[in-house]
Amino acid sequence: MRLISISNLFIYSFLFVTLSCYSSTEKNMHESNPNLDTAVLGAGCFWCIEAVFLSLKGVKSVESGYSGGHLENPTYKDICTGTSGHAEVARITFDTNILTFKEILEVFWKTHDPTTLNRQGNDVGTQYRSVIFYINDEQKKIATFYKQQLQESGAWNDPIVTEITALEKFYIAENYHQNYYELNKNQGYCRYVIQPKLEKFKKAFKEKIK
Repeated sequence: MRLISISNLFIYSFLFVTLSCYSSTEKNMHESNPNLDTAVLGAGCFWCIEAVFLSLKGVKSVESGYSGGHLENPTYKDICTGTSGHAEVARITFDTNILTFKEILEVFWKTHDPTTLNRQGNDVGTQYRSVIFYINDEQKKIATFYKQQLQESGAWNDPIVTEITALEKFYIAENYHQNYYELNKNQGYCRYVIQPKLEKFKKAFKEKIK
């Protein structure tokens, strides 16, 4: 995976312009705080997405899981076959008094390569596709507009292949996938893939880091 270079940030900084299957904890959070909203995003390995968004001010929780496929109650083993149709995704709960869906998407676009089909770095397969699962028409409009503007801006040389599709179901991943980076910082993938990505992200968004 790669971050968009700092020199490209200005190109679309002005463009500021998901959810069945709530966990009981998340449902209670929403009921107790009506300012909470949710985004469901796929941008490669969900360990990376989770680590990035957990560092962002206004994010209350991030859950790794699976969405977009035909198989019910999938396991990680099912996902790894590449035949389930599901993508690895993160379900992000955030406080709209602090963070907007547009800002969530800004981080999303800038922390992965949306031009590589079914691939992020060495992670290859449909489960690693770039995808936005919208949960209402407003999210669909924002995501579609943002994608169009980025495409027209020339921020990338190649076409953006990010899917924008309605969320049908979110299946939470196994417990050992949750908060993976924080609990496994010495693991090879964390050290050589997630950590450098996270450092670049924090440098680019230093004023928005917790």
